[in-house]
Amino acid sequence: MSRAKVSLQDIAGRLGVSVKTVSGALHGDGSIRMSSDTRQRIRALAEELGYVPNLVARGMRRGVMPIIGIVADGLITQPFATEIMRAFDNSMRADGLSVIVTSTGSGRPVEASIAELQRLMPQAIAYATMYHQVVELPPAARDAVRLMINCRDTEDTIPSLVPAEREAAATITRHLIASGRRRIAFINLPGLLAGELRGAGFRDAHAAAGLAVDESLVRPATRGTYSGQARSLVFEHVAELFGRADRPDAILCGNDRVALEVYGALRRHDLAIPDDVAVASFDNQVEIAARLDPPLTTMALPHRAMGRRAAEILAGHEAPAEAVEEIPFRFVERASV
Repeated sequence: MSRAKVSLQDIAGRLGVSVKTVSGALHGDGSIRMSSDTRQRIRALAEELGYVPNLVARGMRRGVMPIIGIVADGLITQPFATEIMRAFDNSMRADGLSVIVTSTGSGRPVEASIAELQRLMPQAIAYATMYHQVVELPPAARDAVRLMINCRDTEDTIPSLVPAEREAAATITRHLIASGRRRIAFINLPGLLAGELRGAGFRDAHAAAGLAVDESLVRPATRGTYSGQARSLVFEHVAELFGRADRPDAILCGNDRVALEVYGALRRHDLAIPDDVAVASFDNQVEIAARLDPPLTTMALPHRAMGRRAAEILAGHEAPAEAVEEIPFRFVERASV
């Protein structure tokens, strides 16, 4: 018998049982009663014959397919955020589930992306973004989305997974303080939620250590909201900060790209890292952080962990721990502090 053509009817006929009994044994339907011996014989024969379940037919009967849908707000175009999708897809495959991604943005409404996924009868739909943000979903989308990844709903009615930005900033700042640094400049990311939360964590660590934050050392990395198009202010800030008598002894950077600019600016002023000034950052963009001289101490974004955690939730293994679950960064110590 061709292995590709083995059906439930074939197995039932060989063993003299009903198709319903075979389906219950192979598909885990506990409502169909049978002896353990019968279940074992069915499974053994199915394996021997090379039975492959018809997931499409099974999904049609149940009204859902073995699919998880993702509405991606720019996610698949960003090198960091693709780590979410890679970890998520790998975990889903282990559960026999496929991931279908559709994009929104650029004038395409979220409802259209969700409707496109719903035609495929997915088990669940998630909404993911390329950077940490608060998203206002329309009511129809809010009813359809089961989980938000790297973002949260304005009303916090949908379970969300977000990076623990504030705690990450507190951790890296505590490390700078523990290394003996007391005048820490922070060249932060203006206009972004990540920058706002990291600024709060920076202040938390100072308060816990009984230190006052010198607000003159807290500067925006760019003019206007941080983006690849915004004009950088890093060289200007470094020139001003190190042209004064009370210069900083450390610089915390909003991300590794800002740190790359800081390295160049410090070298222009003949300042050595970490002897003259320590430098630390966020992201762990390895092609930057590991290749700088000296290599950069930074906080690694938890995108892979978010992807794996999202897979656990959407595959039904675990429920969200709370309405907004913060996923911790990973501290990566190198030689810049």
